[in-house]
Amino acid sequence: MDDSWLVVGLGNPGREYTGNRHNAGFMVADLLAGRMSARFSRHKRAVAEVAEGRLAPGGPRLVLAKPLTYMNLSGGPVAALSQFYKIPLGNIVAVHDELDLGYGTVRAKLGGGEGGHNGLRSMSKSLGGKDYVRVRFGIGRPPGRQDPADFVLSDFSSTERKELEFLVDRAADVAETVVTRGVEVAQNAFNGA
Repeated sequence: MDDSWLVVGLGNPGREYTGNRHNAGFMVADLLAGRMSARFSRHKRAVAEVAEGRLAPGGPRLVLAKPLTYMNLSGGPVAALSQFYKIPLGNIVAVHDELDLGYGTVRAKLGGGEGGHNGLRSMSKSLGGKDYVRVRFGIGRPPGRQDPADFVLSDFSSTERKELEFLVDRAADVAETVVTRGVEVAQNAFNGA
């Protein structure tokens, strides 16, 4: 395995979005930074905050990123970071909210479509390919006739928040396993649970 990985937490910058379902990726990135005892700071060449380090001594180098362009334009900063750090497409991991998975489900996936997710669509376009890893954080479908756009931009419910910390930790475990042991190992370990 190449020794450098770029893990991108997808979300929206700003305090008003902090608890939104759409910011699950930011939550996971923050937890991973804590595991590395790293702090996020503004990158000089990309509109993103980055934190660098290793999850284990001798482990692969990890660049964590939180694009600051808002979800729908995430691809530009990701492509800029990929070029800056010379990280190939196969060593990029996008951590994102997923409407097509029930709340509480976390899955690893290599490549595939974007499922209407504008952050992934922007990444695929800017990176010139879809063969990057995704850590899909299930948020479920909106209740009733609620618009999915409104649903993803609303905060997790009080019931969901009871499990949120555990699920963010689980998604961080999935991303860490992808980086340290590969996507297939992560899929075998977590996708069936």
